[in-house]
Amino acid sequence: MADDRDRFERIYREHFRAVLRFAAARIDPERAKDVAAETFLVAWRRLDDVPDEPRPWLLGVARRVIAGQFRSETRREALAARLRAAQGLDSAPSDLAGAVADRDEVLTAFAALRESDRELLRLVTWDGLSDAEAAEALAVNRFAFAVRLHRARRRLARALESDPGRESRSLAPQNTRRRHVDAHS
Repeated sequence: MADDRDRFERIYREHFRAVLRFAAARIDPERAKDVAAETFLVAWRRLDDVPDEPRPWLLGVARRVIAGQFRSETRREALAARLRAAQGLDSAPSDLAGAVADRDEVLTAFAALRESDRELLRLVTWDGLSDAEAAEALAVNRFAFAVRLHRARRRLARALESDPGRESRSLAPQNTRRRHVDAHS
């Protein structure tokens, strides 16, 4: 039992910040703390399942915890909407166009991608996972991950090229960006 506790404490010390950073990149800071806590609760309960290199496994658990929170939130929102509609209190949806217009072109292009593409790109760029680690976090084989990542990068490049405001800018940065994105595809 003491060995289990020591192993868990080492895993916690070495990987808590990575798990918290992973969650904070996807949800608000307070909920990110809850996700990190729940992730390590799962790690403690399933300590025998935690591999020798635990970071990808922990991020996979955190990803599933976040998904569970989103499902719960969606159900709560649907119930609240039904209750408002039943009471005649339905209001118009908020206007997100102003918020989107203020973002720079890369964030706009990134936001235009499907969630699955954004998740792939986040894992390798923001979370710093290798392709093998990211594949493990998503529970797919390395080849499938490499293909998906390549396609996500191509879609991001196309989204950057389709930005209507780019036509008024010089071509030099555009060509440089295209070569940079293609070189990493």
